[in-house]
Amino acid sequence: MAADVKSRLKHRSWVVTQGPERAPHRSYFRAMGFTAADLAKPLVAVTSSWNEATPCNYHLNGLALKVKDGVRAGGGTPFEFTTIAVSDGIAMGHEGMKASLVSREVIADSIELMVMAHGYDALVAIAGCDKSLPGSLLAIARLNIPSIFVYGGTILPGTFQGRDVTVQDVFEAVGAYAQGKMTAEELYELECGACPTAGSCGGLFTANTMSAVAEALGIAPPGSAAVPAVDGRRAQICEQAGEMVVRLLEQAITPRHILTRAAFENAITVSAAMGGSTNAVLHLLALSQEIGVPLELDDFDRISSRTPTIADMKPGGRYTMADLDRVGGVQVVTKELLDAGLLHGDCLTVSGKTVRENLAGVRRPAGQDVVRSVTNPLKPTGGLAIVRGNLAPEGGVVKTAGVAAGMVHRGPARVFDREEDAFAAVVSGKIREGDVVIIRYEGPKGGPGMREMLAVTAAIVGRGLGDKVALMTDGRFSGATHGLMVGHVAPEAAHGGPIAAVREGDMITLDIANRRLDMEVSNEEIKARLKSWKEPAPKYTSGALAKYARLVSSSAHGAVCR
Repeated sequence: MAADVKSRLKHRSWVVTQGPERAPHRSYFRAMGFTAADLAKPLVAVTSSWNEATPCNYHLNGLALKVKDGVRAGGGTPFEFTTIAVSDGIAMGHEGMKASLVSREVIADSIELMVMAHGYDALVAIAGCDKSLPGSLLAIARLNIPSIFVYGGTILPGTFQGRDVTVQDVFEAVGAYAQGKMTAEELYELECGACPTAGSCGGLFTANTMSAVAEALGIAPPGSAAVPAVDGRRAQICEQAGEMVVRLLEQAITPRHILTRAAFENAITVSAAMGGSTNAVLHLLALSQEIGVPLELDDFDRISSRTPTIADMKPGGRYTMADLDRVGGVQVVTKELLDAGLLHGDCLTVSGKTVRENLAGVRRPAGQDVVRSVTNPLKPTGGLAIVRGNLAPEGGVVKTAGVAAGMVHRGPARVFDREEDAFAAVVSGKIREGDVVIIRYEGPKGGPGMREMLAVTAAIVGRGLGDKVALMTDGRFSGATHGLMVGHVAPEAAHGGPIAAVREGDMITLDIANRRLDMEVSNEEIKARLKSWKEPAPKYTSGALAKYARLVSSSAHGAVCR
């Protein structure tokens, strides 16, 4: 394409490259080796969450180079920068986990500020770990310039005693070891073999859920969600994304053309059909606010109720993301749902084509049981439910994948005001069959940071109590969590929600079929208890966590900062 046409694509970058008054700006570019020809083209930001903190992001610098190759091939000039990413797995189970959800906002803010400050015309964002995916998506929505999200890819499963394993198995092995069901030597062998390559955690945990969500939204390249990090196709996807974003710039297609209400419904449907992480609820609520699309908790329950579970994915099922890739990836799931009339096929995607056009040649392979047909599902409904009651007036989120749909659990409350105390009680055998573990003051404000509880939930499962003990919290659960778990209970304890009024021994009932979460305490008694309740002193009085606690909203609204 002629250079004068390319120059017309410099909708934003002309402010830093054109005219005699921008000679000082151009001198900075020349210091880095850029030429006049480079600066005459549209400037494309290529951001990644590369770091050496986590295997999810360890390889992203190489993928960024491939995206830059694609941008150049498409006729743009790429500029690379990085953002942060917290390793949820390494932060799990201690105070460091409070930084995780906070990092989502920092990632979004940092990408926004870099693109704004330097006048980039388009954006490709590459991310690998849990919060770097939604953080990148929030920035894409907020900036509303031609943009593409690219996932870093899933890790390959490890092997232990002849079976495939993921990091979920290691967390659960901690509980098994504490109970004497596993030796120290076996635990060490599992630890050494569970994570054999770069890439994000292998089951349908939060990262892989959000990669499926991004593809379903249409903001990631079609067919890109399930390809493993170390597969050669991942580099090809990145190079194609670089070319693709220049085409979006030429066609003036921005995220607000793609991230419509119908696209959000598609994303919720795909996540429900796959038994995805409860964190998808939090992140989609946040993303919808950035783009100005109305979305509520009840939308998740409504869509999940009409959507069959058709993908047999860990942690509730048997297969990893690499197994899904082997049979055709997320596109196989979306094609089944589209053919059943459960998706909006006319939604635009970053390919420039609609969902229906992208899926035209996709077929569900015979002779496999990773993805089943809609007429023969694993479960007739999806993997999420929203519960309410006198314990959660604003709602709580239940991951129903791997749990009987009509499950009712009634038991005495075991109350803990921090995750570490609950974990110690589980591993020491103080939690018994039938108990309802309450972990509070771990919400967005109370934590602060709304920690994930994988260490606790995995220990419960490891001790053989996964379907015998219920756990509820105003914090979050990892995508690797399974069992009788209710997260995001709102209002949170730090805001004086009813969860703050629960006392040791109160009888609690979780009724998934009827979407209820209640404590057997009268409304009058709850009000009396809350009247005498006093808001705890802030746990942090300075720094990022203190600022976050002052700004963050309810988990029922995505835990966004206002």
